[in-house]
Amino acid sequence: MQLDSSGLQVLSREECLRLMSSMPIGRIVFTDRALPAVQPVTFLLDGERIVVRTGIGSKLAAATREAVVAFEVDEFDPDRRTGWSVTAVGHARAATDPAEMARLAALPLTPWAPGSKDHYIVIDAEQISGRRITEELASTATSLPPRGN
Repeated sequence: MQLDSSGLQVLSREECLRLMSSMPIGRIVFTDRALPAVQPVTFLLDGERIVVRTGIGSKLAAATREAVVAFEVDEFDPDRRTGWSVTAVGHARAATDPAEMARLAALPLTPWAPGSKDHYIVIDAEQISGRRITEELASTATSLPPRGN
């Protein structure tokens, strides 16, 4: 097991993709009027591409057009002090090819928010990294006070 300088387990690209595909919600990080913005979104992995479904006139659709974005997915158990986090960075693009749009529309990607969501953002994950803290690693963190105190 490879550990980083903080003592967290470093995840392989394959493990990162497996963990990402297990979650329905992630956070996309983009630039909005020259400031960083984060928005939770439903998503799906299509191979190594991250697919987000949104409205064509949404702020997210406009801000991510041909932009470099980050995408983060995580899961934590605060009682056991375990969890993992995966971050992907890549170029976002709007799906515009009719054949690609039809294929993406057939994916089991159901938006949670109301309204028309017929626009697909595809993020080509160029960099993927992840870290995990296990119960074994958490038990060595003696400097943390017990939860609830």
